[in-house]
Amino acid sequence: ATAKMKACGQLYQYEIIGRKYPTEKEPKQPLYKMTIFAPNETSAKSRFWYFLSQLRKMKKTTGQIVNVKKVTEKRQGVIRTYGIWLRYDSRSGTHNMYREFRDVALAGAVSSLYREMAGRHRCRPRSIQIIRTDVVADKDVKRPHVLQFMNSKIRFPLPHRRVASQFKARFVAKRPSTFLG
Repeated sequence: ATAKMKACGQLYQYEIIGRKYPTEKEPKQPLYKMTIFAPNETSAKSRFWYFLSQLRKMKKTTGQIVNVKKVTEKRQGVIRTYGIWLRYDSRSGTHNMYREFRDVALAGAVSSLYREMAGRHRCRPRSIQIIRTDVVADKDVKRPHVLQFMNSKIRFPLPHRRVASQFKARFVAKRPSTFLG
């Protein structure tokens, strides 16, 4: 039985540090740190225990969370290309994948990843495991749908514009002219 994870709305990046409860036999337990993408802190803690129980012989009842921190971008508003390495379970088996997204925040890129995986592969959020994320330099971009934005002379034409003053009068004798080319 896999843990249910809902990827509704915007996902946020959490850094969670946890450990096993100290015992008389082992008073100093090692700390485990994970970066989790989840809609809220409660879901992030749940995912932390889900992944840690797979990696170590530990569960929520035998461990404690030392710290939970919501991570935000240092330079907000700067668009970057993010590379995301992931693993997901489909109906036929487990697959590894690398995807690229352009966004102003890593959490936004991961949110786009969950939406795209649901749309293209019918993949449920609970079956996606993000292995690694990284900022990709412009020269290292591989995917064509991201590569098209690497042009320094890129232009976005506005062929069908409406002027706000056109809507002041409710009824006019002629059609509005929207082509301003």
